[in-house]
Amino acid sequence: MKPILFALVALSLSALTSLSAADKKLVVMIAGKPSHGPGQHEHNAGIQLLKKCLEQGAAEQVQILHHLNGEWPSQEELSKADSVVIYSDGGGGHPALQEDRLVQLDKEMKRGCGFLTLHYAVEPTIEKGNKEFIDWMGGAFEINWSVNPHWDANFKEFPAHPISSGVKPFSTNDEWYFYMRFRQGMQGLTPILSDVAPDSTMSRPDGHHSGNPAVRESVKNKEKQHVAWAAERAGGGRGFGFTGGHYHKGWSNNDQRKLVLNAILWTAHVDVPAAGVESTVTEADMVANLDLKPGQGLPEKVKKK
Repeated sequence: MKPILFALVALSLSALTSLSAADKKLVVMIAGKPSHGPGQHEHNAGIQLLKKCLEQGAAEQVQILHHLNGEWPSQEELSKADSVVIYSDGGGGHPALQEDRLVQLDKEMKRGCGFLTLHYAVEPTIEKGNKEFIDWMGGAFEINWSVNPHWDANFKEFPAHPISSGVKPFSTNDEWYFYMRFRQGMQGLTPILSDVAPDSTMSRPDGHHSGNPAVRESVKNKEKQHVAWAAERAGGGRGFGFTGGHYHKGWSNNDQRKLVLNAILWTAHVDVPAAGVESTVTEADMVANLDLKPGQGLPEKVKKK
């Protein structure tokens, strides 16, 4: 009888493990190719750091698959995703705008998949992706409308929203894009991070990314600028845009990191813990996986004996 009993116990444990794995939501994370100087636009390191932190605080709720250096997931993988996270350069080189990838994503968005972009990845082109991004995540960076200055943003208040769970007031210097092209009437949108941009953000002449009469008037009138927002879609899908993340060091800020981790869970339809997603990062974590760039990440010269 004992062998039969052991077999039944093993079978039960196997069934429970399979059930547990099936209950997890799948998050697909995509990092763009290297760009900019040391410590900036560290897409590969940033995605791997956020993945590690998400596994620290939500391993029982999510399974994470990640792709580096602009690699695109298969259609089969996308078809199983509960949320897609992209941290990359934007504009014409945006990984989501290549080939037929917008069509691939649209298919998944229509079934309720989440969509989350970080920093430059919030910017498609007006001709390709603008309409889709606004539909999927409620807003997007639009040239000759939105701007990308570096400034100190102070986030003192947060809405009553799961993404804000456990997040305390914080301040960081970043390339906080603002004046996004949002859905008309902010339909289905909840601003998550907002602050009044200082006059210094308008020090550059008008240009594709630097200024225009509309945004200058907004800054002059001291209107709050939304730099992170949550969106809900009619079909049940969720989106999140986060314009910070230019500097890799920003991910060492516990509250900035927690807010984005919370957002990933929320877009995947996972209940966010009351205290938010807890995680810790070390100095070693912050320098791990940095792109090889002049002055950064290069192997030390072998000392001659």
